[in-house]
Amino acid sequence: MTVVAEKDDAQQRIAFKNVLLATDFSLASQRALSYAMAIARRYAATLTVINAIPLEPRDRIPLDPLPRELSRRLLEAAENMKQLETASPMNDLEHHFLLERGRVWDVLGAVMQRDRADLLVLGTHGRGGLKKLALGSIAEEVLRLAPCPVLTIGPHVPPANSERFAPKRILFATDFGPTSAKAFPYALMMAEDCGAKLTLLHMVPPMPSADLGPSVYGPSTYAAEEFLEWQQSTRCQSQTRLRGLVPIGAKLAEPPECVAGLDFLADGILEFATAKQVDLMVMGASRTPAPRIAAHIPWTLTHEVICSATCPVLTVSS
Repeated sequence: MTVVAEKDDAQQRIAFKNVLLATDFSLASQRALSYAMAIARRYAATLTVINAIPLEPRDRIPLDPLPRELSRRLLEAAENMKQLETASPMNDLEHHFLLERGRVWDVLGAVMQRDRADLLVLGTHGRGGLKKLALGSIAEEVLRLAPCPVLTIGPHVPPANSERFAPKRILFATDFGPTSAKAFPYALMMAEDCGAKLTLLHMVPPMPSADLGPSVYGPSTYAAEEFLEWQQSTRCQSQTRLRGLVPIGAKLAEPPECVAGLDFLADGILEFATAKQVDLMVMGASRTPAPRIAAHIPWTLTHEVICSATCPVLTVSS
């Protein structure tokens, strides 16, 4: 994360100065490239496009590694990168094209650390028609391990419709946890920079876990009344907390919208985003003690949202 000083005051703000795009030359990566270029133009950032080339399979008979100029995979990747450069002119951007051998995460992790990447852009696509594989274990591993924010372009997201990143509606979904707190400054910064409408959303589960009192076991009319009171009270508390997230000096084009919804998390967030025609979602992505193992557990909130979202999703991990 790059921090730059404001000219008008002593406050500091985040900015994207080094954007990294991971590509496998697929249609999904082409969509992701359009967003990476638009963001690089918006923030005058350096754009690095990288492809991780799988290591050559080992032969039964030990052989010396093929010379770089004779590696079939390397030659194919070089040709694909050349075609990508021709199809997507970047003369107005400071940019680099990299081809590296190794596991995807090993390559990306090394480059992000070396170049101090502020943002990783990643395209995902469905495989075999199964929703649980729509993100893919590699993409989810990268998303969880990346030390910087990750902008994921899911399988239902169209290409960027502008040469310069300019979302009009930004949705920040929060559970009020530490990762959400870390993600909010990005939502606020982009809403300010782009003059976008900012909506803060907290989804309250439709059923309480242990908040209702003894009356829940009494006559149904009493249980219903206490349930409705719980809903109203919880939503009011959530809206108050949402309003408290926005600093007094925020330079937003219009007042933010604070919404406390009643629905299951993933479904509620996705339905709300569709109804509001959101252009960008921002949310925290909690890490687990073993992220490489978690990459193979598909049923997570982040996974569900990215797989079904019709707009880019920016995730920030703790």
